Amino acid sequence: MSRGKIGQKGKRDAFRITEGVLWTLLTLLTATVCISVGSVSIPLEEVWRAVFGMPVSRASWESIIHWTRLPRVLCAGVMGASLSLCGAAMQGLLRNPLADGSTLGISSGAALGAALSIVLGISVPGMAAAGPAAMAMVFAFGSLMIILMLAYSMDRSLATHSIIMIGVIFTMLASGILSLLITFSGEKLKTITYWTMGSMNGKTYEQLNMMTGALVICGALLLTRGRELNAFAIGEENAMHIGVPVRRVKLQVMIAASVLIGVCVSVGGSIAFVGLIVPHMIRLCSGPNHRRLLPRSMFGGAIFLMLADLGARTVLRPTELPVGVVTSMIGAIVFIGIFVRSRKGGKGLW
Repeated sequence: MSRGKIGQKGKRDAFRITEGVLWTLLTLLTATVCISVGSVSIPLEEVWRAVFGMPVSRASWESIIHWTRLPRVLCAGVMGASLSLCGAAMQGLLRNPLADGSTLGISSGAALGAALSIVLGISVPGMAAAGPAAMAMVFAFGSLMIILMLAYSMDRSLATHSIIMIGVIFTMLASGILSLLITFSGEKLKTITYWTMGSMNGKTYEQLNMMTGALVICGALLLTRGRELNAFAIGEENAMHIGVPVRRVKLQVMIAASVLIGVCVSVGGSIAFVGLIVPHMIRLCSGPNHRRLLPRSMFGGAIFLMLADLGARTVLRPTELPVGVVTSMIGAIVFIGIFVRSRKGGKGLW
């Protein structure tokens, strides 16, 4: 390798490291602000002192930081990173700008499982509150298996259009069953409705650990598929001709995304638009290269959901909005703006 190429590679590596540090600092700054702001305002300095185990001025602040806001904000960050990463990977895999967890019916299946658990009173022995979470994960993975089997029975190559078509049909079916459950839920209506709208309220370190573990395992697999997802942009047949194992990559990405989305829904409920909007916003700034898009989407999703949760608990204080309502409102406005811009000849959805 020539000195010029070595120098260029060194500059690229330095740029990536600098960019990673900047994204990390921006994410930490956002998390600190979200922990500081709320019904009780806490100085930023006191937040850092509490996080690093140093004594703070008031004992009540330490309790609020450690047992209320820190797990909540960190859960929002990890969930936002997970949903955005899955959305970016699914959009690249299916070459569809509208692809995310809901495209394959994964989110709808997970929400259906949680609602069914609430209506039937299903619980995990020794962990009464874990029933909806467990059912959400089971139904998320089961939904993907059903969709893949149906798509395989129609098209053994697992073509993208077959998967999307079956996913949309399954989403409508799951939504219809969910509406039927809500109709006969009685006094459990409020619980189901709140779950389907998503919330970060009352999150714990155990839930944070579960989501972080899923992100580390499934996220690592998705992040290493950037080159293959770039190849999918030129078509599945062309990707196969350059040596990409198309079917295996499809299954790996979809299974990893379904598990990660199922875990997120099991913890925070259905939170719309994060996996749809954030990758589009990042793509407009950094281009379609998935080797850069995927990690940037993780940071962008974490920042977006932390700020959305901050708005959900402060805009109408003391009333707390479901965070899914906030993300839907912001996402709809942003998506309309992107669509209008694409129609006028600017950078579009894809």
